[in-house]
This record gives sequence, structure tokens and C-alpha cells, in this order.
Amino acid sequence: MTRAVISLGSNIDPERNLPAAIARLRGHPGLRVLAVSPVYRTVPVGPPGQAPFHNAAVLVETADTPQGLRGAMRSVEAAMGRRRTGEAFAPRVIDLDVILFEGFVGEVDGTSIPDPHIAEHPHLAVPAADVAPGWEYGGGGGTLSVIAEPLRERVEPAMSTDISPVYRDRYATEHNMEATVDEVFDPDLEGHVRAILSRLGEDPEREGLVRTPLRVAKAFDFLTSGYSTTLDQVVNNAVFETDADEMILVKDVEFYSLCEHHILPFFGKAHVAYMPNKKIVGLSKIARIVDLFARRLQVQERLTNQIADAVEEVLDPHGVAVVMEASHFCMLMRGVQKQGSSMVTSAMRGGFKQNPSSRTEFLELIRD
Repeated sequence: MTRAVISLGSNIDPERNLPAAIARLRGHPGLRVLAVSPVYRTVPVGPPGQAPFHNAAVLVETADTPQGLRGAMRSVEAAMGRRRTGEAFAPRVIDLDVILFEGFVGEVDGTSIPDPHIAEHPHLAVPAADVAPGWEYGGGGGTLSVIAEPLRERVEPAMSTDISPVYRDRYATEHNMEATVDEVFDPDLEGHVRAILSRLGEDPEREGLVRTPLRVAKAFDFLTSGYSTTLDQVVNNAVFETDADEMILVKDVEFYSLCEHHILPFFGKAHVAYMPNKKIVGLSKIARIVDLFARRLQVQERLTNQIADAVEEVLDPHGVAVVMEASHFCMLMRGVQKQGSSMVTSAMRGGFKQNPSSRTEFLELIRD
């Protein structure tokens, strides 16, 4: 297996397309994603007037050749709607390039690897240094970390309410939530957790807490994984034609989320129904859509509407109904401390909003 660094860029809906591209790289059978950089907003290379780019880098491990890996990147681009026209400064849905390949120096289809412009362009150097700081760039330039340092002032973090500014590798989180000796998952976040423990009067170095920052980093990465997962990835083409036109209801879907005001859990059950319009979705996908939006910092009102909007987007049904009932730890553990309280929210679309009998049928079914 060989390591390589892939550069990503987008200036067409980048907050949607960058995480979608990263998700496709994670799911690619010939790759293992080792690390993903923060996302940076950068000034485009070329004439003025272009939309700003969002850029990132991914460190991968592959058994493929440089030619094969570059071909795989072109396939991902094509699947996302990118058509390379040869126009150097055309707007780009997604741009994926192999800029470093371990042990390889040469050309692939007329493009040089390593990319000769890394030391000149912050949109290449800074994200690459984040995922492979000790990589020797060659030509006397030193490591990527050294090369990127003077260029960092020319980029800024790309912040958004819809995506996380940092996409970390979820392999460790999904397969091992525990902390192993000397493991580092997210050094910045782990450092902040240690500072919080100290501020609370604890000793981060005592036996019971020494690996707590790592565990917390992994836990938060999992609990907020909805930021770096897309609706397309969740549904995964599991939409099927049907002649059915009666209500389809998935009830009692457990969900767990974090309140954005105190970052305390709230949890409960969701009931999701839709009236098919020649299309249905795989049963498990409804639960996955609930998780997609629940695994973010949330308020229950927004969460309910996001689930309804997502089902509407995927299926274009005659109607969608979502009811969520949850207990909130910010109300149970602190504040008014009312232990028996719960919150119920609803979102109605189409026939469920316009037709009282359909709405009543739905509400009666979820009461049973």
C-alpha cells in the first residue's frame, strides 16, 4: 500500500460538494482515507471575478498506481457532474488532483507529480501540510509543514452552519471508540478538553483522565458525523418505483442528538410518514435520514423540519409528516429540572397539511 495526497477544490456550492466528494473517497473500494484537512476559503488562481474556492486535502492509502489513482479521481468528478472542458478558469463543481504520490516523480497524462506549484499556492500547500506535515516535498524545499507556514496567512477557515470546518477520518471512530496507547485523533480538540479539565480543577494526567480527551474527541466526532455525511450518501440510490399511493409510516425511530445551546443530549422517538408519488425509499433509509440530521448540534424544531424537507427532496411525495417527541437533558439536569417533561414537534407537508383526514389518520396511527 502506498500513501498519496489528493487536493480538493470547489467554487460551485462547495459546502455541499466538498463533503460529498470526501464521502465518495471514503467509500471508494481502492482507497483507505487516513486523514482529512480542515477546509479553507482561498482566492482563485487566475483572472479576477471568479467565485472564491473552498479547498481541502485528503491523505489516502492505495494499492493503485499513480495513473490508476488519477483515473479514479476523474471518475469521482464525473459522477458529481464535473466535465473537464480544458477551460483553465471555469467554475468547478469539484476538482480532484493527485498532488503527491509516495515514491513517484514523473508525469501522468501530462500532469506532474509532485505538483510543481505546491510551494507557490496556499490552497495546495496548507491543506496538504495539515494531513502530511512531515512529507518531504523535494527540491530542497523541506517538509510540507515548513513550506506551508508562510502561506497560512493567505487562507482562512471556511466556516458554515451546514458543514463542519474539519473533516476527520471516521475509520477509527467507527471501528474503535476506545483510546489506545499513544493514539492521537484530533490534537487540537484533545488539547481543549485537557484545558477544560484543568479549568474544572481536575488533573488531566491522573490515571482515570489521561485518555479522556481522546475519548471525548472520538465521541464528538461520531455524535456530529451528520455534518460530513450527505443526503445522497445516506439514501444511496435506494429509491424504487411503485404504484402504491397509501400512507407509509415508520414509527418509533430512536434518535439521539445534542442541544446546540448547552451541548447536552436530547433523545426520543421520531415518527415519519409520506404519501408516495410513484416512488418509495428503502425502509432503513428513513431511520438513516433521521440520524443524518440528529447527529449535529440541533434544536428539535429545526431537526423536525430538516427531516421532512429531506424526505420531500428525495421522493417528491404527495405529502410528508414528521412528529418527534424528546426529553432534553438541558431541562432535566439543569435549569428547571423537570424530570417528567418532554417536547413534541411536528412538520406537515403537502397532503398532510392540506387534508385534515390524512393528518388525523397519521396522528391516530402514531398514538397506537
